[in-house]
Amino acid sequence: MDQPKQKILINWRAGAERAEDATVTLILAVTSAKTCETALFVAAEASGLLVRGAAAAVNAPGYEQLADLLSAFVASGGRIWLCPACVKAKGIDPDSLIDGVEVAGAPKSLAFLDSGAQMLA
Repeated sequence: MDQPKQKILINWRAGAERAEDATVTLILAVTSAKTCETALFVAAEASGLLVRGAAAAVNAPGYEQLADLLSAFVASGGRIWLCPACVKAKGIDPDSLIDGVEVAGAPKSLAFLDSGAQMLA
């Protein structure tokens, strides 16, 4: 019988002003998504990086491209949940988001944790 996949919830808050932190968070997420059921809860400054084209403008020297990491995460089955309060506060148009993003807040994240997910901040 197959063992259920481990569940991981990663909190992603670092945005363009902290490109290295943002990139390292996504490297962790991509790696996790290869073997685990992984979701990113995106809030604060990271929210803006989910607008089409925004991630392409943010690159930490010596690391993989942020936009490529986002694509790899979604391609590996990773889920992206964007904070609804952040969408409103930052005036983000939900129609401008990259593919794979769901505007979903604390209830969805808490339900995922309640189902056995571990939180990585």
